[in-house]
Amino acid sequence: MGLGFVSKKIKVLIVDDSAVVRQTLLTILSSDPMIEVIGTASDPYAAVNKIHESPPDVITLDVEMPRMDGITFLKKIMTQNPIPVVMCSTLTDRGSETALKALEYGAVDIISKPRVGTKQFLEDSRVQICDTIKAAASSRLRKISPIDQKVAPKLTADAVISKAPSQAMIQTTEKVVIVGASTGGTEALKVFLEDFPMDCPGIVIVQHMPEHFTAAFARRLDSICTINVKEASDNDSVIRGRALIAPGNKHTMIKRSGARYYVEVKDGPLVSRHRPSVDVLFRSASRYAGKNAVGVIMTGMGDDGARGMMEMKESGAFNIAQDEASCIVFGMPNEAIKHGGVDKVLPLDRIAREVIRICG
Repeated sequence: MGLGFVSKKIKVLIVDDSAVVRQTLLTILSSDPMIEVIGTASDPYAAVNKIHESPPDVITLDVEMPRMDGITFLKKIMTQNPIPVVMCSTLTDRGSETALKALEYGAVDIISKPRVGTKQFLEDSRVQICDTIKAAASSRLRKISPIDQKVAPKLTADAVISKAPSQAMIQTTEKVVIVGASTGGTEALKVFLEDFPMDCPGIVIVQHMPEHFTAAFARRLDSICTINVKEASDNDSVIRGRALIAPGNKHTMIKRSGARYYVEVKDGPLVSRHRPSVDVLFRSASRYAGKNAVGVIMTGMGDDGARGMMEMKESGAFNIAQDEASCIVFGMPNEAIKHGGVDKVLPLDRIAREVIRICG
């Protein structure tokens, strides 16, 4: 779903016990002409009155608050009067686990904030925060930079990895599965990865997620999946029975040394407004895996991955997109389809089986 479908301003309610965070988010969101902050509240009880007065399109919700914590309030919202919720969570391991639990309970996405330097951190993340709110506004609900008017340049994968002829091995029996996801992807990836047996091909995933959250996300998946799941580290081998999750705030690429596939984790500029970027991962797969790759693009806002998936197809990969009905946000799969890089469109619960069939 593109931003062109939004015909009126997105009404946002900010719920956070920190006056600094409330004011900073108010300034950030008000700087975007597509967003209108209709109110702020210091706790869920005050928020309820605001919601009754003027129902918002999106709520930003702090995790740790007095009187009622954000998780409890989220459950009440999603069971009584579902509204898209974006959690605002501190960058700590404990906080990460709690925020991931919020995604299970129906939150659309996470805005991260540190315990110190919060105001500057949020200001530097203005574009990503505004994009997160827009994605939430266009999502399907599941029950149960310094601030200014400039838009950051939207870089392509060229900023991190140059496009070059494929260096993939022509003859090899090893397949690799390359996955990109964003809004709604945390739960989609759970469904996807739970379907794989222990001897499945190696998997590399970019899920748009803030720094420090991906390690907790990988641990959670590892605890419930048959295969091993871990946050990717530089030079990790891509091996059967294991999925590597790109760490937040780092680009991750697949490389090849002889018959061995491994990942390179590196810094770099935002690509398609993201770090990690799906386009960067997909381009590396085009270059180093070629027809040995199976690409999957899942639910998410925007077009990150669309160009890279087309490059993968041109190098011989077979590519699958999640269908609109099973997406929280159909943006990324839809853009990949429109670019011509998708071979098959499937509902979420059939993608893993199709990947296994192709690799088999």
